Amino acid sequence: MTIKYMCPHCQTNLGEIQGSTVSEYQLGFHFLTPEERNDIISYDLNGDVTVRVVCDYCKEALHTNPELSLLGNPLQ
Repeated sequence: MTIKYMCPHCQTNLGEIQGSTVSEYQLGFHFLTPEERNDIISYDLNGDVTVRVVCDYCKEALHTNPELSLLGNPLQ
Protein backbone atom coordinates (compact mmCIF):
# COMPACT_ATOMS: atom_id res chain seq x y z
CA MET A 1 0.00 0.00 0.00
CA THR A 2 1.22 3.48 -0.87
CA ILE A 3 -0.17 6.70 0.59
CA LYS A 4 0.29 9.62 -1.81
CA TYR A 5 -0.17 13.26 -0.87
CA MET A 6 -1.15 15.49 -3.80
CA CYS A 7 -2.27 19.09 -4.19
CA PRO A 8 -5.80 19.18 -5.62
CA HIS A 9 -5.11 22.45 -7.43
CA CYS A 10 -1.75 22.04 -9.17
CA GLN A 11 -1.49 18.22 -8.95
CA THR A 12 1.98 18.46 -7.37
CA ASN A 13 3.10 15.27 -5.65
CA LEU A 14 3.88 16.40 -2.10
CA GLY A 15 5.20 13.05 -0.92
CA GLU A 16 4.34 9.46 -0.32
CA ILE A 17 4.58 6.78 2.30
CA GLN A 18 5.21 3.24 1.16
CA GLY A 19 4.36 0.15 3.10
CA SER A 20 1.38 -1.04 5.05
CA THR A 21 2.83 -0.52 8.51
CA VAL A 22 1.18 2.90 8.91
CA SER A 23 -2.41 2.92 10.09
CA GLU A 24 -5.06 5.53 9.34
CA TYR A 25 -5.08 6.26 13.06
CA GLN A 26 -1.35 7.11 12.98
CA LEU A 27 -1.97 9.42 10.02
CA GLY A 28 -4.73 11.23 11.90
CA PHE A 29 -7.52 10.26 9.51
CA HIS A 30 -9.75 9.44 12.48
CA PHE A 31 -10.05 13.17 13.21
CA LEU A 32 -11.84 13.75 9.89
CA THR A 33 -15.60 13.77 9.55
CA PRO A 34 -17.11 11.38 6.99
CA GLU A 35 -17.65 14.34 4.63
CA GLU A 36 -14.01 15.44 4.99
CA ARG A 37 -12.81 11.89 4.37
CA ASN A 38 -14.84 11.75 1.14
CA ASP A 39 -13.43 15.10 0.00
CA ILE A 40 -9.80 14.49 0.96
CA ILE A 41 -9.08 10.75 0.74
CA SER A 42 -9.55 8.40 -2.21
CA TYR A 43 -8.73 4.72 -2.46
CA ASP A 44 -7.47 2.96 -5.61
CA LEU A 45 -8.47 -0.56 -6.59
CA ASN A 46 -4.95 -1.82 -5.77
CA GLY A 47 -5.15 -0.47 -2.21
CA ASP A 48 -3.22 2.77 -2.70
CA VAL A 49 -4.50 5.88 -0.94
CA THR A 50 -4.42 9.43 -2.31
CA VAL A 51 -4.75 12.29 0.16
CA ARG A 52 -5.51 15.70 -1.32
CA VAL A 53 -3.87 18.53 0.63
CA VAL A 54 -3.16 22.07 -0.58
CA CYS A 55 0.52 22.82 -1.17
CA ASP A 56 2.16 25.96 0.23
CA TYR A 57 2.29 27.66 -3.20
CA CYS A 58 -1.44 27.20 -3.85
CA LYS A 59 -2.33 28.10 -0.27
CA GLU A 60 -0.47 31.40 -0.61
CA ALA A 61 -1.96 32.09 -4.06
CA LEU A 62 -5.49 31.47 -2.79
CA HIS A 63 -4.85 33.55 0.31
CA THR A 64 -3.52 36.46 -1.78
CA ASN A 65 -6.22 36.13 -4.47
CA PRO A 66 -9.36 34.69 -2.84
CA GLU A 67 -11.34 35.15 -6.05
CA LEU A 68 -9.38 32.21 -7.51
CA SER A 69 -11.40 29.88 -5.30
CA LEU A 70 -14.42 30.60 -7.53
CA LEU A 71 -12.74 28.85 -10.47
CA GLY A 72 -12.85 25.08 -11.00
CA ASN A 73 -9.06 24.67 -11.45
CA PRO A 74 -7.63 28.03 -10.42
CA LEU A 75 -3.93 27.23 -10.37
CA GLN A 76 -3.22 24.92 -13.30
